[in-house]
Amino acid sequence: MNVFHFMIPGLEIIIIAIMVYNLLSFFWNTRAMDLILGLLAFVAVYAGAKWLDFPVLQKLMWYFINVAVIAVLIIFQPELRLALSKMSVKGKKYREITEFDKFLDSTAQTIYRLSERRIGALVLLENQDSLDEFANKAVVLNAQFSPELLESIFTTTTPLHDGAVIIRGMTILSAATILPLADDSSQLSKSMGTRHRAGLGISQITDALIIVVSEETGKVSIAREGIMTRGVKMDRFKGIIRSVFTPPKTKVESGFDLIGQLKQWNQ
Repeated sequence: MNVFHFMIPGLEIIIIAIMVYNLLSFFWNTRAMDLILGLLAFVAVYAGAKWLDFPVLQKLMWYFINVAVIAVLIIFQPELRLALSKMSVKGKKYREITEFDKFLDSTAQTIYRLSERRIGALVLLENQDSLDEFANKAVVLNAQFSPELLESIFTTTTPLHDGAVIIRGMTILSAATILPLADDSSQLSKSMGTRHRAGLGISQITDALIIVVSEETGKVSIAREGIMTRGVKMDRFKGIIRSVFTPPKTKVESGFDLIGQLKQWNQ
């Protein structure tokens, strides 16, 4: 018993190290990582204030912590849902593979293939707001979605690669779509060009989910409700899309068109 009691501190250190490693690996090279570093800096300041016995500063920072906990839960809601789903007791082999899963997997694989090859891309997933206004002014396709078609559109040797692709459910509505640029591009870095400004701009006036692949860096960004999240990894990419387009829990009939289209899932 004494030996086990002696081993407890070591076991705790190992468990904490594993938790910290998984947390950092999940957020590394993402916008969330900047927030985590900021929180660590805040903790360091708080520890310094406590050590130097600054009562007013300690009290102010304690109030800030109470608000920050709620803010973090709201900001990282997609990541928390994904993390909790991975902790599910039910094994992966028991999960039902729906048309939504297939669409999400094929879309993610296509986007990250473009990312690896540093081929710029701009994809809009229509939600509640109709994007017909922009699709009708572009090259109208109304084609059944396929990863091969999506990837071929953004190949630089094709005439359709310059502009955005609009997807509604399992249908690619249009390609070479021209979008309004964001007036306020303060959250964009210098390495982000017109493609990112267009993605941010359309996210400010519609509820669509916008996917941007940088031609310069190959990084994948997601814009929604006027906020651009940069350097999104594949797991987080899927988690964010699942949080916006929630598929139905009932079994899907094979002939149904993407289970009633993505925008109906969010209702």
